[in-house]
Amino acid sequence: MAISVDTFFLNPDAQGTLQAQIQQMIAEGILSGRFHRGEKLPSSRKLASHLGVSRITVTLAYTELLANDYLTSRGRSGYFVSDNAPVPPSYAPAGRGTDRVDWPRAISKRFTGGDTPEKPRDWHRYRHPFIYGQADPTLFDHANWRLCALRALGQKEFASLTADYYDQDDPLLIEFIARHTLPRRGITARPEEILITMGAQNALWLAAQILLDPGRTAAIEDPCYHALRDVLVQSGCRLAPIRVDADGLPPDALPGKTDVIFTTPSHQAPTTATMPLARRRALLDRAQALDALIVEDDYEFELSFLAAPSPALKSLDRDGRVIYVGSFSKSLFPGLRLGYMVGSEPFIREARALRASVLRHPPGHIQRTAAYFLSLGHYDAQIRRMSRALHDRRAALEAAVAQNGLTIAGRGVYGGSSVWMRAPEGTDTAALADSLRGEGVLIEPGAPFFAGPARPTEFYRLGYSSIPSPRIAEGIARIAARISDPAPQEG
Repeated sequence: MAISVDTFFLNPDAQGTLQAQIQQMIAEGILSGRFHRGEKLPSSRKLASHLGVSRITVTLAYTELLANDYLTSRGRSGYFVSDNAPVPPSYAPAGRGTDRVDWPRAISKRFTGGDTPEKPRDWHRYRHPFIYGQADPTLFDHANWRLCALRALGQKEFASLTADYYDQDDPLLIEFIARHTLPRRGITARPEEILITMGAQNALWLAAQILLDPGRTAAIEDPCYHALRDVLVQSGCRLAPIRVDADGLPPDALPGKTDVIFTTPSHQAPTTATMPLARRRALLDRAQALDALIVEDDYEFELSFLAAPSPALKSLDRDGRVIYVGSFSKSLFPGLRLGYMVGSEPFIREARALRASVLRHPPGHIQRTAAYFLSLGHYDAQIRRMSRALHDRRAALEAAVAQNGLTIAGRGVYGGSSVWMRAPEGTDTAALADSLRGEGVLIEPGAPFFAGPARPTEFYRLGYSSIPSPRIAEGIARIAARISDPAPQEG
């Protein structure tokens, strides 16, 4: 790899001859790790022209570095960083001076300090990754996704690849969602009522920004998706956490001044409870009585491998008060970051304008690739393949849990990709998770999902989308053993 000539600059305040400055500049680049062994330096002619010095000055600097074994010469090929150069093991950028900004005073709003935990990036290296929301490469249709991406990048698709849609979206993707995806949930919508988002979380953020302010109240499930709670806290609204039961959010518990209700009726996050049809109707009646809006996050409805899912809350809505949020990130792969929201046209108009002011629109070629993958039937084929695998993994997990005497606190009636677990009273599942990592087991502690200071510590979530069935029993056995004996095992 060649080192770009544009990375070289002479410091106008530097001391010493030009030859010494060039020599020092190259040596510092090697010592700091910016220049790696074997990388080719610019030719003396090119570097001299770039720096505005004579060629002999650069040649003398190179010759001195060659003598000190920082550089090596390869015949007519030029100069390269020597294999014997004292290159540090990792690149640590040189300091640029003292940061004199008073950041605590300069920052007017804070977005750090929320509950969203960090998941290990090397989760795939663990033998028993009971981690939620990650894609299993053995289940993903790489070949057809690649073909769809190549088609989207083709010359005939130049407009969709390069155009600035401004506040609009790919018409092919919108058409597929309107004609195929939404009808499966009992929802009908016009293109003006659909907006593509950067995943479900982006849709929830847009809804919070438009519907909430410090004078309004948002009701959230407790426990709930912790990133949603972070978003709502940042909006400055009043929060009303409602403890869920075996059927999800109880409508009668909603306070009298609720403005917006956030709910996950198909698979409550994280307990996976499924809201029965009667309660869905009761929730709509309660929202109507409160004159409140409902934001329905309908994640994982496609992964209903045990039975057909209940109709979406939005499909039962006759007042236009439900805003529906869906995502392809969970069913395809999380890095896709592609979702959608459906609502009344006045709301979508505002959401479209807000999105345009922040990121314009999700990349056009990603939208077009997804549109092809969906419309050519590859998506449905993948969902069927995933559903079969998840069905087998769910059966293996439940059998192992029963055999080891563990307790399931919540499981999706129709399927899904995780179960909500409860350890014995007094168990700290955060400490449990830390100790299990050394045994190659990943679990998610449950405390961050709860609101308030006195959070239960005995809950945890087990995802099974990323772990093969043959490894499940051993992983569950290790969890059970560590719960019964928290002391680290020797040997």
